[in-house]
Order: sequence, then C-alpha cells, then structure tokens
Amino acid sequence: MTDIEIAQAAKPKNIMEIAREAGVDEKYIELYGNIKAKLDLSLLSDNADKKDGKLVLVTAITPTPAGEGKTTTTIGLADGLKRIGKKVAVALREPSLGPVFGVKGGAAGGGYAQVIPMEDINLHFTGDFHAIGAANNLLAAMLDNHIYQGNALGIDPRRITWKRCVDMNDRQLRFVTDGLGGRVNGVPREDGYDITVASEIMAVLCLASSISDLKARLARIIVGYTYDERPVTAGDLHAEGAMCALLKDALKPNLVQTLEGTPAFVHGGPFANIAHGCNSVLATRCALKMADYAITEAGFGADLGAEKFLDIKCRTAGLTPSAVVIVATVRALKMHGGLAKTELSAENIEALERGVPNLLRHVSNIKNVYKLPSVVAINRFPTDTDAEISFIIEKCKALGVNVVLSTVWAEGGKGGEALAREVVRLCEEERGDFTFSYELGATIEEKIEAIVKKIYGGDGISVLPAAKKQIAQLTALGYGDLPVCMAKTQYSFSDDPTKLGAPDGFTVTIKNVKVSAGAGFIVVLTGDIMTMPGLPKSPAAERIDVDENGKITGLF
Repeated sequence: MTDIEIAQAAKPKNIMEIAREAGVDEKYIELYGNIKAKLDLSLLSDNADKKDGKLVLVTAITPTPAGEGKTTTTIGLADGLKRIGKKVAVALREPSLGPVFGVKGGAAGGGYAQVIPMEDINLHFTGDFHAIGAANNLLAAMLDNHIYQGNALGIDPRRITWKRCVDMNDRQLRFVTDGLGGRVNGVPREDGYDITVASEIMAVLCLASSISDLKARLARIIVGYTYDERPVTAGDLHAEGAMCALLKDALKPNLVQTLEGTPAFVHGGPFANIAHGCNSVLATRCALKMADYAITEAGFGADLGAEKFLDIKCRTAGLTPSAVVIVATVRALKMHGGLAKTELSAENIEALERGVPNLLRHVSNIKNVYKLPSVVAINRFPTDTDAEISFIIEKCKALGVNVVLSTVWAEGGKGGEALAREVVRLCEEERGDFTFSYELGATIEEKIEAIVKKIYGGDGISVLPAAKKQIAQLTALGYGDLPVCMAKTQYSFSDDPTKLGAPDGFTVTIKNVKVSAGAGFIVVLTGDIMTMPGLPKSPAAERIDVDENGKITGLF
C-alpha cells in the first residue's frame, strides 16, 4: 500500500478524544471539523506552573536521494513511547505545497508512521500558510504604496529587500519587473518572489511566544534601506498591526494525531537551509506541557537543522533537550561512500566504510560540541545485511553511542519500541552540561567561523568583500549580538554539494550577510541558495488527482 492508501484506510479518533488523551481541556479547543483543531494560547499561560516533559530532538545524517526517514522515525518513536506506556506528544512542521507538488513529496511521515489527516496536512490544512503569505504580501503592498504616495521615508527602490511570496515552486517568479503600465500603476522596479516557507514571516511566527511578541517581531522586520542607507522597518510603515491581525489564528498550534492516536502538534514550517527549520516554539511548548516526552525534529542533516534548533531555537526559547536521535540508513551512507543510487542493494562494506564518517561527525558534534546524550537510529531496509549493520554499530560504539534498529515504516510504533526504550534511558540520565557552539557576544565572523570549524569540520571561512561590508554595517546598526543562521547546501558539510561523506581541508565562502531582524538572527548565505525552487521535468503534481467523491490519489 502507498502512504496515502495507508492513511486513508486509518480510522482516526475524534480530535476531542485526542485532546483528552493529551490533557487538553475542551475550553482550549477550536475545532476544524472532527479530526483537526487549533489550541487557544491561554493553554500555555494557564499551565505555566506545570512541569515540562523531556524534550527529544530527532535529526539525521546529511541527506541523500536514498532517503533517511527522519519524520517517519520521529512519528514512529512517539508511537513507540506510547506503546511502552509513556505519555508522549510529537511536534512537527507543516509541509509546504512546493515540495508536495514538486519532487520531494509531503512531510507527514510514511508507511505506518504517519500523522493524519495526511491529505489535509499536506495541502491547505488550517490555512496557516495562506495567512503567512497574506501578511507577507500585505507588507509588500504597503511598502510599494508608500513609495508611490510620495515616499516620505526616502526609501531607495534599488535597495528594497522585501519580496512577495507564494507557496509554490515557480521559477518564473524568481526575478520580475513590476509597477509597469504608466504612473497610475505604481513605480517600476525589479522585484521577485520567495516561496512562503522562505518568508521571514514564517520564521517570525515560529519563534514568537505570544501575540504581543509576534507584533513586536513583525515591527522589527527590515524591508529595505533609505537613500542614506538607514534601515526601514515594517513598524516605520505602520504595518505590524494589520499583519498581526492576519496571523492571530495562524499563531495558534494545530492538534492532529498519528495513525496510532498519539497527539501531534503540527505547526509552522520554515526551510532549514534558509531559515531555522523547526516547528513553532509554541507547538513545542504545548507538547512539553501536555506530555512527559515531547518528540520533535529539525530539517535536513544535523549540521543544518540540529545546529539551528540548538543554537537558535533553544537559545531563543530557553529550551534544553534531554536527548538527540540521529537517523541514518545503510543505503544513504553507501551513497556518501560514492555509490550510485542504483548500486545500493548489494552488500558493500568498503563503500560503507567510506560513507560512515558522515554519521560519525554528526554523532561527535552532538556529543562533544553540544554535550548532549544521543542514539543512532538505523532506518532498516530489507536489503541491509547483518554485516553492514554490525559495522555501523561498532563504529558508533567507539564514540560511546548506541545504535538501535528502527522498523517504524513497516511496523509503526511496534518497530520503534527498542528506540523508545533507549531514548527513555538517555532522558533519565541526569545531565546539565548542554552548551552552544558559539557565544552571542562573539563577532559575526567569529560565530560563522565557529560553526564552520566545530560543526562542519572545515578549516575556516573566506568572506567576500561585499559580505565584509554587510557585516560591518549590521554590526554598526546593533545586530552583532544576534545568533547566525547559515544558508548552506543541505547535501554536504561543506558549501559544495558534491563533497559527500565527511570532507575536510575546505573553507566556506561567505557571499552575502543580511539580518532577519524580526526573527532575531543574521542570515549568512553560502553557495547558491534558492529561495524560490522550480518544478522538476516531471512534477508530482502530474500524478495527483481527486475523484468525484473527493478522494485524493497520488500524494506521497
């Protein structure tokens, strides 16, 4: 059965039953039908004195086309914890329509470890992304209208940094010229679109702690610069109130369930190679208040998602993880060892030996840089041999980290019970030495260099002249103490996507540095990072359909 067929065959519980299981009183529930709901934010303030549960982060090795199954493992681990008698909730990002209709597919898990309703979550869900896009584009409209109506702030149209957005892969919109057609139709200028999940509004919503914090963050967003190089903010345009009005319901976390009825808070979805790649702070806090174990994930490999989860989200929200799960597959590690995707089924210890350093570097980073207990979860495929599995176990054992086999795709929570027991064991170890990879007081360049050397394993950084000027300007404007958010290829520790495994002897080129003042971090661009993806030659959209009864097919 396909993922969507498995999801459609499930008999979901009424969301009120899931809420009761999570300990959420019905007064906090805003229903979206029978199997989806939003949670009123007073849930958190009313439970402020309640002790938080244990926070568990699921991350992964550097991704490959062979797949790792990070979201599937996250959901299966939560179901596994429930099966061994633990009170658990899972917190996940919402999928973007771009990948759903493009090449990657949805992000609701897979096999028998999914969150449901799978179709709704992967499509419009509760309208959060629409609200984010509307707030983004309202700000763009108010910005251009201000210039058209006389430009009292002296905004330089050549230095506008704010783009419009749409939640779709559409390369045609990357670079546009608008305001054409004569004086009454606006001021002509070069413009462009980002995909909605790359919008700073998405990052702002996911880091905001309340309506008032959201409004304050929105006001700080920089939309461009004046002719004399002063930053212009959304607050200068008096846009934050209306933007916040559009986002007031989107700020509320969504409650759904896994196939096995485990409560799931699915909320927010910033890209991890552009923004910080984690679900909302509010959803994570709901999971922590309502469960003894809150299982969450961060996008892409641990060098991107986990680094940003730990250095940005945990620092901003005051969160301390109790354990980290690092997901890997034998197939992906063999790809890191140089094999083509067509060569992964046969046993090949030599390729595995070349590829396993990628896993070991991620494991070492979590253990030795962040000082967090961890376990490696091997997402087992039928073609994996015992010799290959044993090889990985021995390599990880040398670092003092256990390896657990996971079969959650095929068996759901049952296939995650062994992983669940190891996670419980790690969480029960008393540890208080969680640390960050850099201190906020360091300079912007020092923070970037710390990530490159400590996390990526590189020799250092090469800052291009334009980026040096930007760093100096941002420091002078008072943004030097913010955390840094690295925009880097997800396919390599380096900034070169062709360097697989665990490369060394490389430097990372810093091309561009800008501030996301509302989100509260410095974005550091390396390589060619796409903020508006394009569709592939044969997009998934060609195979998605719906019948006269409303049943959707082709989603994956």
